[in-house]
Amino acid sequence: MTFKDLSITPPILKALHAEGYEKPTPIQRQAIPIVLRGKDLLACAQTGTGKTAAFSVPILQHLYLKKENSRGPRRIKALVITPTRELAIQIGESVAAYGRHTGLKHTVIFGGVKQGRQTQALDRGVDILIATPGRLLDLMSQGFITLEHIEYFVLDEADRMLDMGFIHDIRKVIAKLPRQRQSLFFSATMPPKIIDLSRKILGQPEKVVIEPEQTTAEKVEQSVYFVAKKEKIKLLIHLLKKESTDATLVFSRTKHGANRIVKKLDRAGIQAQAIHGNKSQTARQKALGNFKSGDTSVLVATDIAARGIDVEELGLVINYDLPNIPETYVHRIGRTGRAGASGIALSFCDTEERAYLKDIQKTIDQKIPVITEHPFVDEGQEALPDPQGKPKSNAPAANNNNRNKSNRNKRRRYYSRKRD
Repeated sequence: MTFKDLSITPPILKALHAEGYEKPTPIQRQAIPIVLRGKDLLACAQTGTGKTAAFSVPILQHLYLKKENSRGPRRIKALVITPTRELAIQIGESVAAYGRHTGLKHTVIFGGVKQGRQTQALDRGVDILIATPGRLLDLMSQGFITLEHIEYFVLDEADRMLDMGFIHDIRKVIAKLPRQRQSLFFSATMPPKIIDLSRKILGQPEKVVIEPEQTTAEKVEQSVYFVAKKEKIKLLIHLLKKESTDATLVFSRTKHGANRIVKKLDRAGIQAQAIHGNKSQTARQKALGNFKSGDTSVLVATDIAARGIDVEELGLVINYDLPNIPETYVHRIGRTGRAGASGIALSFCDTEERAYLKDIQKTIDQKIPVITEHPFVDEGQEALPDPQGKPKSNAPAANNNNRNKSNRNKRRRYYSRKRD
């Protein structure tokens, strides 16, 4: 199937072709026809599956076909809400690329910068608005934005919205939307809170689910290194000097951790920059721009900031800290292997993160290969059983009491060696 088979109008088809898009990804193939039919959509798809085009292409087509019959000043007809500044900018760039031949106007608004340029763009008139929740409500309260003409509403990265505490802001926005509209709801996961929120936004939606295993585990070459926490930075420096890749994305669990990693990499002669919520908007955009252009080969990011990172041919992702939520692991390694391409993901696992690794392997339904030959191997750790819980050896499993006692003895021996 090609985009032409999806009945995409020629101006947008021309733009997609210029971007190198020929065959739609699974989420695009399923979602675009639904949106073109005017139906509400509830979609579950991870980062990196091509969902930005899945909602922006059909909305652009709707607006383009209606534009010929419309007169008067431009009014905001489509609203896309997304949790981070980086992701808003990324969506804006995609809308600009796909809609370059349509004559439609869009703008992106977000906090952390002065509002002057954003309000000027709004005054000139836009068809599509991409916004983060806080700045959107701020400009609404000042009278720069009205939502009474919205025909298409997209809530992107809904699960991350809840994680970042935006639920009340989202409810305020929904209350200002016209009742007659088409709504699209995208989330990487579907916990109960997300389901409840979707019911408040959507009418009788059609559903599309793209399973993580289909888009990440099959294409990304994964491996894990058992390493003591204090040895992680040494292992990272070792791998970065050993691996020949133009772009490496390193994930840290915390903002302060990201800063520490960058400082230690700089001391080792490895140029790196950090991107996280404590950085100013100017600093974040500069770091991201340097990474995309190749001026910086290593970018250290937290999960929230990384949602807006879209780099072609990103060869390597390193989980310096394993996430405690399995779906987050899938999102992280989805930064490489974008839209079905191949990629490499390496993970560091210390003793305290063993439970996280077990949950991750269960979620992706595969055992991640362990790299045992490296200078900083933690000999106190043993390989996990496979995701189905089968023991590594063929010997019968011991009863729970004996197994717990054995594990306690192993931990005592391990920590005894550490003290020595």
